[in-house]
Amino acid sequence: MNRFLVGFKPIISINAKILILGSMPSSTSIKLQQYYGHPRNTFWPIMSALLNENSDNNYSSRKDWIISNNIAVWDVLQNCERTGSLDANINSSTAKANDFTRLFNDYPNIKQVFFNGKLAEKLYKQYVLPNLNNQYNYLTYYYLPSTSPAYAALKLEQKIEAWKAINQSMVK
Repeated sequence: MNRFLVGFKPIISINAKILILGSMPSSTSIKLQQYYGHPRNTFWPIMSALLNENSDNNYSSRKDWIISNNIAVWDVLQNCERTGSLDANINSSTAKANDFTRLFNDYPNIKQVFFNGKLAEKLYKQYVLPNLNNQYNYLTYYYLPSTSPAYAALKLEQKIEAWKAINQSMVK
């Protein structure tokens, strides 16, 4: 049975320069009302390693250190129907994207978009990119390996290495 899901508001500040996009929160994340709330999701350990922060911090502290590093976190989809937590189970006929035109207008310092996994990138290209006009051609896009526990092709250390692209873009 498909379940209708509604995503979260972004973690963001006016100073955000980098946007990290997932596809849609997992069932555990929705239950906890936290981005990347599943205990085996590697997002927070990766960000902790990149930003030299304590990964044991509570969710509020984690959001604060994301914001203080001019990073924003959001999902491509605003809502959809999905069975379980797997991205592969998203019913594409029910998927509705978030309003990225408004986001990029409200937060003009965002210049780089990083996709947390292939599905986030695919959904963005399918639902968002065709609706963005040429005024957003300044955005640059990067794929990063998924932090989902379902993506086990890479070990944590390998994911951290790939995600260092965020650190490299922060110094530009």
